[in-house]
Amino acid sequence: MDNELRLHYLEAMGIDVWLSRTSMPNAFESPSEAVIDNIDLTPSSDNWTLLEAEVANCQKCTLCTTRKNTVFGSGNQHADWMIVGEGPGQNEDEQGLPFVGNAGGLLTEMLRAIGLTREEVYIANIIKCRPPNNRDPHTDEIERCSDYLYRQHQLIKPKIILALGRIAAQTLLKTNEPLAKLRGKVHNFNNTPVVVVYHPAYLLRFLPEKSKAWLDLSYALQTFIKIEGGLCGD
Repeated sequence: MDNELRLHYLEAMGIDVWLSRTSMPNAFESPSEAVIDNIDLTPSSDNWTLLEAEVANCQKCTLCTTRKNTVFGSGNQHADWMIVGEGPGQNEDEQGLPFVGNAGGLLTEMLRAIGLTREEVYIANIIKCRPPNNRDPHTDEIERCSDYLYRQHQLIKPKIILALGRIAAQTLLKTNEPLAKLRGKVHNFNNTPVVVVYHPAYLLRFLPEKSKAWLDLSYALQTFIKIEGGLCGD
């Protein structure tokens, strides 16, 4: 990413100086190093290949008739951090990869702010196909696709999940609570702690919320520190 575009994302987030891995304060060094040390890029088994092929050929709902590509997910298959968004947009549908548009660039910077790279986390979505015109996914579409995310989670076994935005959070947590009530708390998805953060696409549209984004990220990182120290319960 060129520097000018990166500065645009940082300005959108409203953070003057994004903390790099080398300049993070001592309280943040341990979890960052733990993530680096724990990276294992060797696939756990061919279950990943089989699951991805199943998704690529999925016809469980009508989204299969309008998609260009399924968007399975990407990243470290043994990641400590799993990032879960809502669903693919136009850029993702064309490239078959999650978060590759403007929101994806901002997500990259959000991760960088807490000492992570995209290669260290695993990024997936609630649904694997783009809804027409980027509309919200329908309930039946989410239900028919939910098994894929569950199986990805079981293969990765992450230590923490970041739920990006309302739909991802409500789906994972099986709730209708608004985002405002879900932020700032540790939730649970299949025995994995979940922290809800703003979706980067939302932040690009509603800049007044930018200051809250850093609070979400900081809370997620502090939660991970507690997990690493064995201080975070279910």
